[in-house]
Amino acid sequence: MSEAPRAQPPAAGPPPVTGQDPVTGDGSERLSPYRLFGREAWAQLRADTPLTLTQGDIERLQSLNDPISIEEVVAIYLPLSRLLSLYVAATQGLFKATQRFLLAERETKLPYIIGLAGSVAVGKSTTGRVLAALLARWPNTPRVDLVTTDGFLLPNAELARNGTMERKGFPESYDTAALLQFLHDVKSGRKRVTAPLYSHLVYDRVPGEERVVESPDILIVEGLNVLQPARLPRDGTAVPFVSDFFDFSIYLDGHEDDLHRWYVMRFMRLRQTAFRDPRSYFRKYAEVPEAEALAIADRLWTTINLPNLRENILPTRQRASLILAKGASHRIESVALRRL
Repeated sequence: MSEAPRAQPPAAGPPPVTGQDPVTGDGSERLSPYRLFGREAWAQLRADTPLTLTQGDIERLQSLNDPISIEEVVAIYLPLSRLLSLYVAATQGLFKATQRFLLAERETKLPYIIGLAGSVAVGKSTTGRVLAALLARWPNTPRVDLVTTDGFLLPNAELARNGTMERKGFPESYDTAALLQFLHDVKSGRKRVTAPLYSHLVYDRVPGEERVVESPDILIVEGLNVLQPARLPRDGTAVPFVSDFFDFSIYLDGHEDDLHRWYVMRFMRLRQTAFRDPRSYFRKYAEVPEAEALAIADRLWTTINLPNLRENILPTRQRASLILAKGASHRIESVALRRL
């Protein structure tokens, strides 16, 4: 992997640490593993990191109902890109030290893997694509890839047989063994690794189709439950976590009420777009009256997405290396960076 860009630190001292701590719930940093930054304090850490995306690029990268602006990229994602450039360079140095210790100087550099977690409707897809685009435009152009864990959802036919279609997105609906094998193969330096391909249109895996990942320098893995620890087996054997393969992890956070509202808004917009495709799994929702559609969206959030958030996703937040907390307008208002 080409060495990441190195930015000069700002001339002034470190900005004030502000924001709400994800562990203590306040801004005191009492016994907290995180350093807290308000939006403006975090934006100062951009230093001289260049903006390499245009407004047109950002419009192409954003997802439905997830607004993002040039100002958001400058204030939040450029400092994050700078931080990752320093972390990747440091990891490369650590890898070389390990090579020397093992007398394995010819071993291939291993991919730097970034995990991206958060609730349904919080904007993970947009964050993943914007971050991938910025990282891919570092000097010497590293190879950056983005994979979602949707492809590792069990096929609908299997979920139906197990009676778990209504729990799609919960941890038990994933082929965790296949996901762990995929990450192991990537982290072991295999040049060509494949993952199942998922279609949001048909709401299922695409039979016989694969997503190919070839020797990435950086891989972003985006999914609901990527930070969740494995359940301990009864026989005491060790089971790796998905996050064991991550070099860095990001949790995209939002208030429950905002997530609920964003989910319903996205559902209603999809009724006018993708749901109208005759191939869409959700075609039936495009035909119902608006009031009924609103009730359906509310029910889906309340009975499926909200329980999954509370039981499985939100409890993993404090396992992240970095937490980006959104306000009601999708604007990131504070950042929490785990202390090393």
